[in-house]
Amino acid sequence: MSVTHREPVSSPAARDGRLAHRSGETVLTVRTPDGRPLAGAEVLVEQRRHAFTFGCIGFDFIPHANGEGPGERTGSFFGRAAPHEGVEQLAADWFELFNTTTLPFYWGEFEPVRGRPDTERLLRTARWFAERGAAVKGHPLTWHTATPGWLLELTDEEVLAALRARIRREVTAFAGVVDTWDAVNEAVIMPDYDKQDNGITRLSRSLGRVATVRAAFEEARAANPGATLLLNDFNLSPDYERLVQECLEAGVRIDALGLQSHMHKGYWGEERTLEVLERFARFGLPLHLTENTLVSGDLMPASVGDLNDHQVPSWPSTPEGEQRQADELARHYRTLWSHPAVQAVNYWGLSDAGAWLGAPVGLVRADGTRKPSYEALHGLVKGEWWLPPTTTATDEQGRVAVRGSLGGYAVCAAGATAAFAIPAPGASTADATLTTAP
Repeated sequence: MSVTHREPVSSPAARDGRLAHRSGETVLTVRTPDGRPLAGAEVLVEQRRHAFTFGCIGFDFIPHANGEGPGERTGSFFGRAAPHEGVEQLAADWFELFNTTTLPFYWGEFEPVRGRPDTERLLRTARWFAERGAAVKGHPLTWHTATPGWLLELTDEEVLAALRARIRREVTAFAGVVDTWDAVNEAVIMPDYDKQDNGITRLSRSLGRVATVRAAFEEARAANPGATLLLNDFNLSPDYERLVQECLEAGVRIDALGLQSHMHKGYWGEERTLEVLERFARFGLPLHLTENTLVSGDLMPASVGDLNDHQVPSWPSTPEGEQRQADELARHYRTLWSHPAVQAVNYWGLSDAGAWLGAPVGLVRADGTRKPSYEALHGLVKGEWWLPPTTTATDEQGRVAVRGSLGGYAVCAAGATAAFAIPAPGASTADATLTTAP
């Protein structure tokens, strides 16, 4: 039968010309299993995945992914509690919002006894996420904090050899499951760090920042040539810009720049956020906002220097703080979504349970109930920036135009399904062959 022309299937965000870098339009030809265009047929089009990286740490789920119950090993990597009650609902909330997780590879906790790394436990966790459709990132391979005490017994040359061996071991063992790594974390302060003695600070003083970064990137690259390797830092001053420039001039191949934004003292605001993004976008590398937090309670005093120095017995979430967090979270994600250099955003903790510093930064309360911030982010990720299931019809050539956020989609007809993608901004064409005859 003849089908009249229809407007493209379209999401709200795809109609905003200011966000053209986040969306595209594909003219899709739907085909039967024998290759014939499916003409004049009713089809359902729906989005399945964002191309943009919406991430959140997955530390909370390590015990659950390993089948550990209450009273067993809790595995509180870097202070994260391991909730047992309500973990299934917490996991459902996690996968409803996020498509990428970050898992902890803090060397001191991963290998407290030399030669006895926690590889299998982290590998089971990584696979648990991957089997549910999430990409997995490792954090970090090289850092001066949370290092094993046994490094202090080694010479600088031995520390470097141990670091190279550690990087080679982890990147090799997790290849194919964890293919993105913070190769070096917080190198700006690394040689100047004076909170505690550690082998990595001593090594970086001996080698220098650039040589330390080079060694880590070279070893990780050799172990997995296809890996995405980040240089990550909280110091977003010109010191970090200079380090990036020096590393690039020294031939270090950096795949993306990690920018931390723990906003325990208060929301940066759009102006400051855009200023930071512009300064680091000049290097022509993708920007990953690796560590994002916003507080839903009292803010940390502005006078605090190192965030770790703010220790309070209780830091509750409040109704007023929760509404502020929701409003600021939406503004923050909108700002990051608007900038074409930003490729990934990772939130630092879904739940308040066991949050870093005890701060109420989660999108879910410690009792498992969602805060307004969860609903605010959901309204963007699965609302404004998402194509809802839409019924339309193909034309006489079996075509239908789909306009939406970059990512993975599916077309369904009479119980048969085919996958397709909107891979890049602008216009494209694609074929989708249904898996069974309609």
